Amino acid sequence: MSHVIYKIVEHDGGWAYTVDGVFSEPFATHAAALAAARRVAAEQRVPGRTEAIEYETPDGQWHTETAAGSDRPETDVEDHG
Repeated sequence: MSHVIYKIVEHDGGWAYTVDGVFSEPFATHAAALAAARRVAAEQRVPGRTEAIEYETPDGQWHTETAAGSDRPETDVEDHG
């Protein structure tokens, strides 16, 4: 099982949350960014439906896999602000 960490950071004149170097939209306040990160982290833990997925790798090969709806990551929110 994977582990996703949302970090609250100052960004673009406001606040945002970031995961693996990718930033959310900016929020005017630290509290708003924190609330959004907590909401998104909770939503990511919710199981979904098991479905077949298709994707292309950089070498042009197509793959089909089954994505289990119960395979959800653990999530945390780190707030150092």
